[in-house]
Amino acid sequence: MRRLLDSLYDGAAWLAALAMIGVLAMVLLSIVSRQLDFHVPGTDAYAGYAMAAAGFLALAHTLKRNEHIRVTLLLGRLKGRARHGLEMWALSAAVLLAGLFAFYSVRLAIVSYQLNDISTANDATPLWIPQIAMALGTVILLVAFVDEWVQELSGRRHAAEPAEALHNE
Repeated sequence: MRRLLDSLYDGAAWLAALAMIGVLAMVLLSIVSRQLDFHVPGTDAYAGYAMAAAGFLALAHTLKRNEHIRVTLLLGRLKGRARHGLEMWALSAAVLLAGLFAFYSVRLAIVSYQLNDISTANDATPLWIPQIAMALGTVILLVAFVDEWVQELSGRRHAAEPAEALHNE
């Protein structure tokens, strides 16, 4: 099960990396088209869609690598049951919020599909297509938070220590 979950997080990160390449491609296409006097409609919108996809798809991988910003001022001073209790409270709140975020992201994509909602930009893209990446990213983030919650409950979770957080700065 651990290998499957880690593969899910890594796969989402690879999709996020591909989306970043998509951002680069759209920006370069926009620059080149301006220099060569031809117009490719929708490059700005597609760059935005790809940027949003990259951000949402990278959330779970970032969480599982302890790279999210954490305020450890209080947590770093707690030990034993007090620390475990605070971690469980924080992870429970995160699971609840990620669940709501995932539910409403999936619902948004479904409603956009049902209403045939399209972009108001000149690309006229059906909005459910880029919204799929947001929905997928939030669902995978929910899975990652539930994974963290279960690991903390069972005592197998390795939380970032303040010294570890310094390597990110």
